[in-house]
Amino acid sequence: MLKQSLQQKLLQKLSPQQIQLMKLIQLPTQAFEERLKQEIEENPALDTGKESTDSYEEQNSDYDDEGTEKIDTDDINIDEYLSDDEIPSYKTQSNNYSSDDDEKQIPYASGTTFHQSLVNQLNTFTIDEEERLIAEFLVGSIDDSGYIRRNLIDLVDDLAFTQNVYTSEDKVNKILTNVVQSLDPTGVGARSLKECLIIQLKAKEEDEIKNLAIKILETSFDYFAKKHYSKLLEKFSISEGTLKQVNSEIAKLNPKPGSTYAGTNKLVEQIVPDFMIRIIDGELELTLNARNAPELHISKEYNNMLKGYQESKEKSKAQKDAVLFIKQKLDAAKWFIDAIKQRQQTLLVTMNAIMHYQYDYFLTGDERKLKPMILKDIADEIDMDISTVSRVANSKYVSTPYGTKLIKEFFSESMKNDQGEDVSTREIKKILETVISEEDKRKPLTDEKLSALLKTKGYPIARRTVAKYREQLDIPVARLRKEI
Repeated sequence: MLKQSLQQKLLQKLSPQQIQLMKLIQLPTQAFEERLKQEIEENPALDTGKESTDSYEEQNSDYDDEGTEKIDTDDINIDEYLSDDEIPSYKTQSNNYSSDDDEKQIPYASGTTFHQSLVNQLNTFTIDEEERLIAEFLVGSIDDSGYIRRNLIDLVDDLAFTQNVYTSEDKVNKILTNVVQSLDPTGVGARSLKECLIIQLKAKEEDEIKNLAIKILETSFDYFAKKHYSKLLEKFSISEGTLKQVNSEIAKLNPKPGSTYAGTNKLVEQIVPDFMIRIIDGELELTLNARNAPELHISKEYNNMLKGYQESKEKSKAQKDAVLFIKQKLDAAKWFIDAIKQRQQTLLVTMNAIMHYQYDYFLTGDERKLKPMILKDIADEIDMDISTVSRVANSKYVSTPYGTKLIKEFFSESMKNDQGEDVSTREIKKILETVISEEDKRKPLTDEKLSALLKTKGYPIARRTVAKYREQLDIPVARLRKEI
């Protein structure tokens, strides 16, 4: 049975202009410059440089008041105003980039890529056509760290399906060990960390310590990786001094040979600070990167077009259609200029609130003086939405006397010390990091001992919390911090 009913709903929807403004606020400096460049290219009514926009207001007012020839802009479909800005994203970008790429400006390094360098080195080997195809395929299977992560049998299958090369696992292994693994940088083409280190050691000159290091890695790699030094001393009947020399020899090796290739054509994000904080006469001064404050104005040519239409006695339909297009572009340009100003104001107000909230830190650079601060604290301070503060903090950088920092790093949860005062978790992490750096590496502190030590310093936190902070700081457990 069909039934009809009426239902009222109260919905809150953002206008296209509000959505565009939020996107502008979120953009870091370099991405904003690209967005600005795109808008100027797409809207000929928008010009850069110093010039007043009053002439547009005057011409627009005179033009609308002109008797029977008045064109009411209220009758213009809003979709037509936003036609340039509302092109579906799938028409303006390829599908081989993530959404994050829209916010990154990536310079490209020139030169030979890592993989191309490996392929070029194959020219120095005397091998037949099939062997070269296999070698090139193996090189193509090497990741950026320099490893081949796949099983040889899978590579044999792929060679048959993709290269029409039917071979055996033994032959592929022979080419891998004799050709690919002899390429530069040493250690490239390894299938595991163990193999990578052994390849590098074998390339060194003959030496007793080197031979012992190879033997330890080949027969007791797990003991070495987990730092079970007592078991290694017993198994190989060596002194602590000898084992220390072995450790030192292995520590000189590169666990990721591909990552340090000087000619690697990697994508690197270039950081451009959006703000600058300086200390002048003992006071903090905040400035916005000048590249975030471009000089924009309405095109004089477009104003002249409106003036020409206003002064013409006979107005054809084509002229009316043209002036509607002009008005669309002028209104879009005016909105964009206003949006840029609003973006500048939002950025400055938000960062100014953050700077004053963390005043002691910016004045001294001491991370222990960072106060607990969450997005809501700043949102309440400047009377804006939390999402707006998040957009400003998430992708913006500030240049300080202590280096360039990501703004979101200044936000942290709070925790009470033994006196009941709220302290930042960043402060506790900094103290934890200092304690670990000063510990006796022969007997590193366990998480339980670290927890007890922090309690004596006035920070009563549980062992599991210490473990969580230690992992966030990328510090290994006590056993893996042990040295001989």
